[in-house]
Amino acid sequence: MRFLRQAMTGLFLAALTVGLLVWAGALVRDAVEAKLSDKPRGKAAQERVFAVNIVEATPETTRPVLQAFGQVQSRRTLEIRASAAGTVVEVAENFVAGGLVTAGEVLARIDPAEAEAAMHRAEADLLDAEAEVRDADRALVLAQDDLTATQGQAQLQEKALQRQLDLQKRGVGSSSAVEAAELAVAQTSANVLSSRQALANAEARVDLAKTALSRARIARDEAERDLADTVIRAGFDGALSAVNVVEGGLVSQNEALATVVDPMALEVSFRVSTEQFARLLDENGQLRTAPARVVMDVAGGNIEREATLTRASAAVAEGQSGRQLFARVEDPRGLKPGDFVRVETMEPPLERVVRLPATAVDALPTVLVMGAEDRLGVIPVELLRRQGDTVLVRGDGLAGQRVVAERTPLLGAGIKVRALGQPETPPEMVELTDERRAALIAFVEANTRMPDAVKERIKSELAQKTVSKETIDRLESRMGS
Repeated sequence: MRFLRQAMTGLFLAALTVGLLVWAGALVRDAVEAKLSDKPRGKAAQERVFAVNIVEATPETTRPVLQAFGQVQSRRTLEIRASAAGTVVEVAENFVAGGLVTAGEVLARIDPAEAEAAMHRAEADLLDAEAEVRDADRALVLAQDDLTATQGQAQLQEKALQRQLDLQKRGVGSSSAVEAAELAVAQTSANVLSSRQALANAEARVDLAKTALSRARIARDEAERDLADTVIRAGFDGALSAVNVVEGGLVSQNEALATVVDPMALEVSFRVSTEQFARLLDENGQLRTAPARVVMDVAGGNIEREATLTRASAAVAEGQSGRQLFARVEDPRGLKPGDFVRVETMEPPLERVVRLPATAVDALPTVLVMGAEDRLGVIPVELLRRQGDTVLVRGDGLAGQRVVAERTPLLGAGIKVRALGQPETPPEMVELTDERRAALIAFVEANTRMPDAVKERIKSELAQKTVSKETIDRLESRMGS
């Protein structure tokens, strides 16, 4: 009996253990199924509205400004070189870098001893040549007088011969007298020929003397120039640069001593692209004489001067591209040759263009505009010019549109936006029933993770007659209903 009782007790405990295990397994299964079948309580997705800056697209007629960078240079530059070799014996006080000089001012002197000696020799040679000319003139006069006398004698002898011939015809004269007269005529003819030869020699001597006189004068003039070359003078009013001379130094012929620059005759040399150059041509293909502005950036303010576009380079230098232009500076005060400046030139006017911030246009190029329901749309545009931080564009249907001033990767077609500076859209209000209001309030009170201050604020809002639809949707999404 005892064995039977213990066996029945053990069987009962085993059955009870199996039943408990089955019940526990059912509870775990039910819990897993309930967990898997629960609806997610995440917050419902809401459309994001971006705030953007908006500009009004207003067509206008404007003159674009072509900007380029160049260097200031002088239109009048003179390189001073030594025309004679020798020792520098005198240097002017202002013959220094930056010194101001006037036209014709003596800057330096080279030792003139050799030039003066050459000048004296040339003057002596000139005196000899002048004396030779005078002597030749006198000899020519004497030769002419001698020829005249000889010709007179020849005429007398001719008359004597004719007389003897007449006497012979009348039978009075003799043959010997006639022969003597003929010999006298022949002798006088020979004398005339000799006189003519002497006259020709005298004329040739005069020509040679005049030629020698001309050579002597030329030599004298060269000696004067050589003597004058020992004095170095300024060619025009200006300032000195690259001065390389000291008193007592030896200089060679054609050695560079300094450079005179006219500081009031400045121009800017700058380079533009071929496309930009084509926009500066007139209907005849010639460069327009357009106004320009020269700007040099300096600390404390910019130096701005008016200029005029004057000419373009005749050819493109080797290794260069584009076109080189020159602009004459009207008032060069404050500018120096070598300054790096910015040149702004007015282009021909463009009609029906819209000026927008450069950040409003992408690389395609397109712009984003606010359309219906404040959603963005895309409009293709033609990029005409870039003007610093702005651009000039033209596009179909662009006039009057509200264009996004600053594009970001988050913005695109169809995105809803709100223009900065405009009031936000008022939230949609909903009137709650008593049952729905009580359920929401009960959920807020039962939420243990919500701070008390937030609970009070939400409960006070739910107590109103109308409640924001956004608040209701947020609470109901958390309730899982």
